[in-house]
Amino acid sequence: MSYVRVWIHAVWGTKNREPLLTKEIRLQVIDHIRANAKEKQIYIDRLNGYTDHLHCLFGLNADRAIAKTMQLMKGESAYWINKEKITLLTFERADEYYAVSVSESDLERVRAYIDNQEEHHKRRTFAEEVAEFMQKHGLARHG
Repeated sequence: MSYVRVWIHAVWGTKNREPLLTKEIRLQVIDHIRANAKEKQIYIDRLNGYTDHLHCLFGLNADRAIAKTMQLMKGESAYWINKEKITLLTFERADEYYAVSVSESDLERVRAYIDNQEEHHKRRTFAEEVAEFMQKHGLARHG
């Protein structure tokens, strides 16, 4: 058996940044993602967001790639939202997501950041947050 502890902070949004994740819907979606993740043996430490995106701090399994983990959370939840007709409009997620590793020494700061999304987005839009996130972590859009 392998013993691995790799923390990932991932962020994904709704297609075209549509504000479909009202507080009530967002709470339903978060509960569903947590339950589904538990079934799939994905450990979620924090999960929160705002009207057009979600942040997740999760432990990466030794035998599962980030892309597969994201598909199990992001893709499956979009499918579930539409199947259960959680939103009035067809729900679509943006194709892209952002993911970075988090050091053990930074966990508390990332947890607090994820926990305080509503307060954070009173001051900054998701677009501004993405730009800052990408600059901070040296990510660049290609294409």
